[in-house]
Amino acid sequence: MSSPFRKGARPHGVAAAVLALALSLLPALAGALELPRARSVPGGVALIDLGPALVAPQASVDGVPVLVSGRPGGWTAVVGIPLEAAPGERVIEVQREEGPAARVSFAVAPVRYAEQRLQVAPGKVDLSAQDLARHERERMRSAEVIATWSAAAPETLRMRPPVPGRRSGSFGLRRVFNDQPRKPHGGMDIAAPTGTPVVAPAAGRVIDTGDYFFNVVATGTRIGAVGATGRVTGPHLHWSVMLNRTLVDPALFLADGGR
Repeated sequence: MSSPFRKGARPHGVAAAVLALALSLLPALAGALELPRARSVPGGVALIDLGPALVAPQASVDGVPVLVSGRPGGWTAVVGIPLEAAPGERVIEVQREEGPAARVSFAVAPVRYAEQRLQVAPGKVDLSAQDLARHERERMRSAEVIATWSAAAPETLRMRPPVPGRRSGSFGLRRVFNDQPRKPHGGMDIAAPTGTPVVAPAAGRVIDTGDYFFNVVATGTRIGAVGATGRVTGPHLHWSVMLNRTLVDPALFLADGGR
């Protein structure tokens, strides 16, 4: 499992501290995992039954490998659905040990996320040339991080909240800054006082921190602290989860649904 926990601020997100957990897993994992809750909507997770097979099938969506979990008696593809996906039918490619590749379809239902209007400093809406250049550098580095893969299987895909506090911004919010609409919110915001410890929501390996320090962490290990940077109205943690290189709702990975 490649679990890059990345801390820092992103100009295009309402982020005090950013914790991104990219579940970049190779498609064939031996053994069944405790899976996230299924919600087959844009920004959600689809659990697709692939049936029995002695060897785990390989699956991909739009050329990107997706997680396959289970046992010979039954396998499940765990697919992250992009926020920008249109409702309707989507398809994954499935390659079994024998035979040609097959296309397996699944339905994506419509969803309507809430809208949030915020007033922030003008410089946080229309970014300066310097901030735009920084964003482009960080975007390129993020693409490298997201493309990292590992064959090591996690014990579970259920997580603990990375910081205690009130949820101040939910995944998928249609955000309007100073009356200017921006991209939907790609994570969960958790309000907490400045300096509140941020801990790993799942076991993983730190592969990018901004200082490029690499290490292994266990669930609950302190990996940072809450701050107030970027487009922000108060200190909070911006927590993102990625599945097959797609931002998905972190609440689906929490035992209590993120309430």
